[in-house]
Amino acid sequence: MTLSADLLLHAYASGVFPMAESRDDPDVFWVDPKRRGILPLDGFRISRSLAKRIRRGGYEIAINTDFAGVVTGCADREETWINDEIFDRYAELHDMGFAHSLEVWQDAELIGGVYGVSLGAAFFGESMFSRRTDASKIALAYLVDRLNAGGYILCDTQFITPHLASLGGREIARARYRRILAEALPQSGDFLSPGIPDPQLLLQRRTQTS
Repeated sequence: MTLSADLLLHAYASGVFPMAESRDDPDVFWVDPKRRGILPLDGFRISRSLAKRIRRGGYEIAINTDFAGVVTGCADREETWINDEIFDRYAELHDMGFAHSLEVWQDAELIGGVYGVSLGAAFFGESMFSRRTDASKIALAYLVDRLNAGGYILCDTQFITPHLASLGGREIARARYRRILAEALPQSGDFLSPGIPDPQLLLQRRTQTS
């Protein structure tokens, strides 16, 4: 299947998303899970060890400074669903202002990050990666803070992994997901305007919303 940016946006608005069987498989198929993974924006869990790591600092958070680098990092694993077609189309969505990356940098090195698609007040998290301990968890903590600050009401994770479940992610039925999506799409989420809080403020906000 040949993707286009417009087709991707229509698919997300309809509740489906694309995947490939592998990096080298040129074909893309649509996925519509019966049980959908979400990350509740008022239920993100920061463990004591993660809070300690965030508070210690030594990293920098950036938005959209290396979108291609984040997607490359997410695909840099033994098995990946990100093929060339998907890589190119999300780069196109990024150029159009619909796809964004949140990056974790340390000593001028990209050590982790997450990317996804923004439509209305819904953020569709596509993938994340980590090259240092806890880098992807730090990325998710700052992502959830940004989505809350930007007025989002849905953070879609597609599926639930043990990693996401440990941070508060959970599964909901397809019908319930569609209802939340229908509520989110007509509203307006702002991914770009919120500032990047210092670690202490991030943790204070998380405590207030937990």
